[in-house]
Amino acid sequence: MSRIGRAPIEIPAGVEVKVDGNLIEVKGPQGTLNREFHPDMLVEVSEGFITVTRPSDNKEHRSLHGLTRSLIANMVQGVTVGFTRNLEIVGVGYRAAKQGDKLVLSLGYSHPIEVIPAPGIEIEVPTPTKISVKGIDKELVGQTAANIRDFRRPEPYLGKGIRYEGERVRRKAGKAGKA
Repeated sequence: MSRIGRAPIEIPAGVEVKVDGNLIEVKGPQGTLNREFHPDMLVEVSEGFITVTRPSDNKEHRSLHGLTRSLIANMVQGVTVGFTRNLEIVGVGYRAAKQGDKLVLSLGYSHPIEVIPAPGIEIEVPTPTKISVKGIDKELVGQTAANIRDFRRPEPYLGKGIRYEGERVRRKAGKAGKA
């Protein structure tokens, strides 16, 4: 039995969960999330807990069991607390600014890069070298942060670029030079 899949998900106060066939809807103080899960997985809501069970022990059902439980747990956490992904900008002249809803990045290219966030995503710029991506959908927050990071990934020689907060960039030695 999956150790992750069999753990029940506690429903906090103020969160409403509806299961309709293989569609689950979670409403909370931060917003509403809907997700369709695999029709073989059985999701039950009772006494303030959500439990996910699988019909058999074949390989596909075992892998879907823990996945379904994790996705539903992320939905519950998203509508109660939300998710945040922080990015750091390292490099001389590299900076970020907020113009209305848009994020404008100056990353050493000949033009500024404008990022328009998806609905449900909020981008904050507390300082010109820090970016904070917030939202209730963990997958969308992570994908948005990854897309921003892709504009200038950290390079291994000088360490310049956009990195996740706390990410360690493995540095390489430069040219050996003349002896």
